[in-house]
Amino acid sequence: MDSHSCSRSPRPAARTQISHLDALFADLISGDENLAQAAMQKLAELGAESMPALRKLATSPDPDQRWWAVSTLAQMDVVDVDWLLAALDDESVEVKQSAALGLAAHPHPKSAPVLIGFLRHPDSMLRTLVTNALTAIGTDAVPALLGFLDKNKAQDAARLGTIRALANITDTRAIPALMAALKEDSALIRHWAEIGLENLGLDMVYMKLE
Repeated sequence: MDSHSCSRSPRPAARTQISHLDALFADLISGDENLAQAAMQKLAELGAESMPALRKLATSPDPDQRWWAVSTLAQMDVVDVDWLLAALDDESVEVKQSAALGLAAHPHPKSAPVLIGFLRHPDSMLRTLVTNALTAIGTDAVPALLGFLDKNKAQDAARLGTIRALANITDTRAIPALMAALKEDSALIRHWAEIGLENLGLDMVYMKLE
């Protein structure tokens, strides 16, 4: 018997297989801003395919990884707003900001009662993003905004965001609140009250009252 007849060709070294999705997630949390941004865009475009892994990443102990996960979810065409609402409770203010940005891109009436409470948050950027999200919800947010005004009479920062949202939503139910805001001590609140009344075509009314 030929001594070579039973010999076997050496097997190629095993290669670690990594899926396209895994590669994108590796880039997302790589710490390289350019790679992460590109991966975020591609993962957002994948939609439902990448969503389970993004939800898992959103619970990471690393706040940077949570931020990338929530930011990617926020950019998707379709997303469950409950995930973004949950991210508002994150201990990282940057993650909260990202969630608020996503809620502005995906306005839903059920977000209004949750967003309202963050108008009292000490971070000014978060308050601005929350105001934008409430404005995006539109008329469905008006009852919550008016109720908030009644309960927060002494908090100028919180009231400013409320009046700004009402001014941009342009709903006649806000007229009494906007008229009352013309007497506020804050110049910014008065400014937005004036804009709101102008948007409603009532600028001549408040000019006569002055």
